[in-house]
Amino acid sequence: MKNDVNMKTPAALGAALILLAGCMVGPDYKRPPAPVAAAFKEAGDWKPAQPNDAVIRGKWWEIFGDAKLNSLEEQVNISNENVHIAEATLRQAEAVVEQYRAGLWPTLGISATATRSRAPNVTGGAGSTNNTPVNVYNLPLTATWAPDLWGSVRRNIEGNLANAQASAANLANARLLAQAQLATNYFQLRVLDEQRALLDKTVAAYQKSLDLTRNRYNGGVAARVDVVQAETQLKSTQAQAINNGVQRAQYEHAIAMLLGKPPADFAIEREKLAVAIPAIPPGLPSQLLERRPDIAGAERKMAAANAQIGVAAAAYFPSLTLSASDGYRNNFWPDWLTAPSRFWSLGPALAETLFDGGLRSAVKQQAVAGYDINVATYRQTVLTAFQQVEDNLSALRILEEQNRAQDDAVKAARESTELTINQYKGGTVSYLNVVTVQATQLSNESTAVSILGQRLVAAVTLVQALGGGWNGLPEKAAQR
Repeated sequence: MKNDVNMKTPAALGAALILLAGCMVGPDYKRPPAPVAAAFKEAGDWKPAQPNDAVIRGKWWEIFGDAKLNSLEEQVNISNENVHIAEATLRQAEAVVEQYRAGLWPTLGISATATRSRAPNVTGGAGSTNNTPVNVYNLPLTATWAPDLWGSVRRNIEGNLANAQASAANLANARLLAQAQLATNYFQLRVLDEQRALLDKTVAAYQKSLDLTRNRYNGGVAARVDVVQAETQLKSTQAQAINNGVQRAQYEHAIAMLLGKPPADFAIEREKLAVAIPAIPPGLPSQLLERRPDIAGAERKMAAANAQIGVAAAAYFPSLTLSASDGYRNNFWPDWLTAPSRFWSLGPALAETLFDGGLRSAVKQQAVAGYDINVATYRQTVLTAFQQVEDNLSALRILEEQNRAQDDAVKAARESTELTINQYKGGTVSYLNVVTVQATQLSNESTAVSILGQRLVAAVTLVQALGGGWNGLPEKAAQR
């Protein structure tokens, strides 16, 4: 009967450890609700076009149909240093997960030592000690294991896995930010090219006006002041065209930085801007929670903070450590690795903190507060995302209306300039009238180009606000 008890006791202890190892204290994570509207206010009566070419895909910049932009965007993932930083941070976070996973397994070690020692020669009432030198040869194999009885290790794994997933979302967000900055800088550079082309065209027109005025002055029909006004107008416009190069160079340098290249080794040739404004479908607000990498990252940070509450709660419970050793020890080299020299030990250690001055309570309160901070951050990120989408939807709608009105203003200004020049040739108006209408025409044409640039930037920013071509965490990151 005694033997039966001895056989059953280890089995019962093993079963108890298995059951305890499945226990995890602390709250299980559930995503808190976020403020989500039923629809975007600025979306209006949007309906998907057929065919739906403006649907945001992985390479979202292709909806603009600009070959040069496409080639530049392909280089961002390869060369952008901020993307490299985010990618390395992700690998670092994944390594931390594996680091904590190692805590689920026992630690094995082996060492070999050989020592020679001699005790001091002590003389006392009981006689003297033997101080003959002694050799000790030791070869132990040790094993220690701390079963994760209360889930502290598993909660750490859970939290750091969520952090790794947040890092994956941050990597996607870094890519999206670099892509959007590149597209924005590129379109602003192309708008400056359009402005330069407009100024060059205007300079040519003003040169013709100056030639006309000089001919009239030489013929005694016009006054000298007309020639001076024409020259002033021409020179000031030429100065504007030269100044255009300053901003263009800065945008070119910014693009080089985004591509990880020295500005001195990078240049973009002037080209005509031939881009249509795509009709970008906003989708539903609820889809934004899955499509924006920064929202996904904030949500994963909540999960990580929730896991830390469980880690703090596990500190209230006792810890169990199982240790074992096996090996050989002897004072004589020839007999070191023989059966009589073998030794072994096996035993558990149970420890519990009885008093810590409120340390564990404070750590848990800190973890709960950290979770609350991440919940508020998540909800604020969601609200910010909705605001950005609404802002850019309204910007595109209003700028489209402004563009139509500005086109009409440009047509009227061109007609007014043509009529006034004819009147000047007929001698019915002064050259000051010509200068005025030409300046008005240039201003309106320049405004029209600026509105086009604003519409392109708003379209890029809307794509970024909608999450770009990101479709959620990859399956590998979700299952690590």
